Amino acid sequence: MFLHHSDVLVIGGSSAGLSAAITAKRQHPNKSVTLLRKEKETLVSCGIPYVFGTISSLGEIVIPNSLLENNKIKLVVGEATKIDVENFMVEVDGHDQIGYDRLVIATGSRPAMLPVPGFDRSGVFTISKEMSVLLELKQKLRNSRDLVVIGGGFIGAEVADECRKAGVKRITIVEDQSHCLGQWFDDEFALNAEAILEKSGVAVKTGVSVTEMSGDAGVKEVILEGGDVVPADAVIMCVGSVANTDLAKKAGLALGPTGAISVNRYMRTANERIFACGDCAEKVSFFGGRPSAIKLASISCSEGRIAGANLFGVRRENIGTIGALGTTIGGTSFACAGLTEQAAIATGYDCVTGVAQGPNRHPACMPGMEMLKVKLVFEKRNGVILGSQFMGGSSVGEMVNMMSACIQKKMTIDDIAVFQIGTHPCLTSSPLTYQTVDAAEMALLNALSSKEKE
Repeated sequence: MFLHHSDVLVIGGSSAGLSAAITAKRQHPNKSVTLLRKEKETLVSCGIPYVFGTISSLGEIVIPNSLLENNKIKLVVGEATKIDVENFMVEVDGHDQIGYDRLVIATGSRPAMLPVPGFDRSGVFTISKEMSVLLELKQKLRNSRDLVVIGGGFIGAEVADECRKAGVKRITIVEDQSHCLGQWFDDEFALNAEAILEKSGVAVKTGVSVTEMSGDAGVKEVILEGGDVVPADAVIMCVGSVANTDLAKKAGLALGPTGAISVNRYMRTANERIFACGDCAEKVSFFGGRPSAIKLASISCSEGRIAGANLFGVRRENIGTIGALGTTIGGTSFACAGLTEQAAIATGYDCVTGVAQGPNRHPACMPGMEMLKVKLVFEKRNGVILGSQFMGGSSVGEMVNMMSACIQKKMTIDDIAVFQIGTHPCLTSSPLTYQTVDAAEMALLNALSSKEKE
């Protein structure tokens, strides 16, 4: 049955799909916009780890449909099962059809599974975006004593921290890299995060792989490389995600080097009527244009806004992924944007760094004072900023956004050293020792010292 024709049809209702649909309607108000999703309710994906501890009900992280209604976007609940590129139609639930003039694919990603024996046992979960799976996991955790979280990235650390708050007795994080959060932070920050986790009662095992999840009816233990055994009546895999490209592949759309849908800087596929954005779309790094596998809700929203604006003519261009994000572990906030020092060196940059630490209030006796540590990474040759890392109070969440803008605009050491900042005793560090400015000055000092040695 033919349902209707829409000038713009968006497949997918999470971060990328929502932002694409809303932008399309705002930028092209005379065009009809339809959003097609298979879920009756869409969750705020970044809030999912917190439903195991801080947030009591999954209903609290549901995105209200009024967001679509207020922007005059038609919602259709159903599963897109086929894209007919010849006739500009999308098949819904295997029998209905919606016509389109422009199509945006925002089908997101699905959690990756560790391909080891026992991954399919009862009691082994991933962090799904599906309400039913999350409810099952929450119920399982209520009766679990030993939890193993495989993967010590942001999601793994957050899930472990939240399950600790919920009262799970013994929690172990297993990370095959040398440190938890090691993809995003240099060692001195990652070690602090691990220490906070361990102090709160979460055991951390790094530099070791999982070889098997064993048990009878369900999982009972996780066997590590080298033979160590960790008891587990529940396992949560937090080992990344895989682009959901099944629909695109069936339609004959090309995939890129990381396995996501190939798009240009305008988020358009090789088919001029079809765009893709979010986790399902191929990405390139802001730093040199190499393929990037970074998947973040903030990136998805940015790409959705680019795709939605460009549907009927180019208005915006994707500069590539910078990677700005943050988290809170055991009451301490961590945030980063761009490249770590280790990643910058591995990418081929000759870099110089600056570190500054001090109170986030002035004087330090002001209420709410916490210590704030900042590390900035610059390219030594031209002084352009490459990355930033923060550790301290909740203010780092907005400070990292400021530094992401600095990276995007390729500001230099001197630009940041003379940055005109707004300060107040109740809100910020002292203007004399403002950490990002101070870290830039320290980087300049280190650069000059390095030149003298040469």
